[in-house]
Amino acid sequence: MSSPDPRFLPVLVGVGEITDQPQQLERGLEPLALMEHALRRAEQDSGAALLDQLDSVDIVYQLSWPYPDTEAQLCQRLGRQPQRVELGPMGGESPLRYLHQAALAIARGEYRVAAVVGAESRHTTERAAKQNLDLPWPPRDPAPKVRRGKDILHPLSLKHGILMPPTVYPFYENALPRRYGQTPRAAMEESGRLWARMARIAANNPYTWSERTPSAEEIITPTAENRAVAWPYTKWQVANPMVNQGAALLLTSAAVARKMGIPEERWIHLWGGAAAVEPEDYLQRDQFHRSHAQDTVLETVLRWAGGDVGGFRHLELYSCFPCVPKMARRTLGLDEDFEPSVTGGLSFFGAPMNNYMTHAAAAMVRRLRDSAPGEGLLYGQGEYVTKHHAVVLSNRPPPAPLAEDYSVQAQADARRGPVPPLLERYQGPATLETFTALFNRAGEVDYAVVLALTPAGERVMARVPGTDRATLDTLLDPANSPIGLAGEAMPGEEDLLHFRIATRRTASTKEAI
Repeated sequence: MSSPDPRFLPVLVGVGEITDQPQQLERGLEPLALMEHALRRAEQDSGAALLDQLDSVDIVYQLSWPYPDTEAQLCQRLGRQPQRVELGPMGGESPLRYLHQAALAIARGEYRVAAVVGAESRHTTERAAKQNLDLPWPPRDPAPKVRRGKDILHPLSLKHGILMPPTVYPFYENALPRRYGQTPRAAMEESGRLWARMARIAANNPYTWSERTPSAEEIITPTAENRAVAWPYTKWQVANPMVNQGAALLLTSAAVARKMGIPEERWIHLWGGAAAVEPEDYLQRDQFHRSHAQDTVLETVLRWAGGDVGGFRHLELYSCFPCVPKMARRTLGLDEDFEPSVTGGLSFFGAPMNNYMTHAAAAMVRRLRDSAPGEGLLYGQGEYVTKHHAVVLSNRPPPAPLAEDYSVQAQADARRGPVPPLLERYQGPATLETFTALFNRAGEVDYAVVLALTPAGERVMARVPGTDRATLDTLLDPANSPIGLAGEAMPGEEDLLHFRIATRRTASTKEAI
């Protein structure tokens, strides 16, 4: 194979991170300050004056302090006006998309130097709001353009109050045990062990938000400090956005890196990647025990590991909630004791909203620089198991140029089965498809929401009120999965369907060996 043209060979040469835990609230750094610090640290990491040559900047969408002119203020702080500066849309996978697109633009010769940067200061903004403290920061945008759950989801989801991620992801989490041949208790224990490994990794990351290392049992057990959120999630299984963190990546071409004197042993190459999405509205999905987009993306990137995930030296599997890496590990064929992260996960390292994967990319770069020759897999996802993107990084040059087309959407769509028609009015028998159950601050179930299938194959969304203890006890039985049980849907209060389970499984579901 001939050597790639260094003018068009993209390389990651600088990474920078900052975690701000101020002793005095008013001294907390605003998101733009965190971004500037991260970029300057990335430049320092590269050992070259790359910011002076910056052509393109992708800014990860931030929510804690939206500015009316994020792009202009960041350029003013840097003292440079790149030819392109763009504040992207929301999505936990977005940093990988920006990284991938920046590498492609360098490979096309469009840019000499490109950056990806993001930051959040929600720890400071939330505490300041509770204390009625005015922060000495630039004015906020009074009308930020943000797409939230209400802009994506079916009105029924909004009526039932199931639009925040901790209430939606249980639809997948509670469908998986039946699919995997586990009892709900065994599935929770698997989550606890996985998250305990995340916590230990985070504790060794110099940019972590939390150094807490609870045991697997402590993670899944509700307490005053670790309250129940939505079955089966406790607080420590949910992404923690109450952080002040920023991260940045700097890319250039091999020719520029060589000219700037950046040693080749510090270059990290992007070999390729893949992306696909699920329907935005989760009620328009064919089932809840897998993601076709996730499966297709991960199976595609396996080719850079010779078709065997063991070919990757390091992994970062997105970890907003346990169901995401649990599904991913099965698609990849990983044993349960695999190392899921180089960063520490969104519960313990921190979840700076859309920007976690920028931190993960920075951690992967450091890990690959210190490793024997090999590759690392970064996999991110966004919204409600909706948007999926994976890239493969390596400390050695790629075997082939970056492919311009990295979408595997057609393959993912081809796997999708028929979507059950959604009924808003129905009375009669229905079989439980999956469910979510919401807890109040006292640790009691407020209500549950089920998805169920009628004998004709239509889908209904229905509520189980907190007063229906028999149905709730069946749903939350740790020894038996309720998925597949027969029930009845009927008109209920608030113009919503209600659901009650008509039968109860008596034998425990066989656990996977």
